[in-house]
Amino acid sequence: MNYKPSPIDTSEVELPAGLAELTERLAENTHDVWAELRASEGWTWGKERSDAQKLHPDMVPYAELTESEKEYDRQTVIQTLKAIVALGYSIGKA
Repeated sequence: MNYKPSPIDTSEVELPAGLAELTERLAENTHDVWAELRASEGWTWGKERSDAQKLHPDMVPYAELTESEKEYDRQTVIQTLKAIVALGYSIGKA
């Protein structure tokens, strides 16, 4: 297999100012969606990750994640928001 990822080019996208609150809320939601899916598959909290036992240390509320794990979710959100803008959509609060 010669899969070559080709994400939307967001290198020139500047997000509108004031999206910090939205970014953080969406990052929390991203984590919650991930955790809900894992829980539905039988995963629970464990000090160390174990695929065989379905244990994961990140099966905790977003507020309890390490800063590096929160940043991972934030970057996922930021890249998604940038892709939305790159595709010609705008982001605003009603």
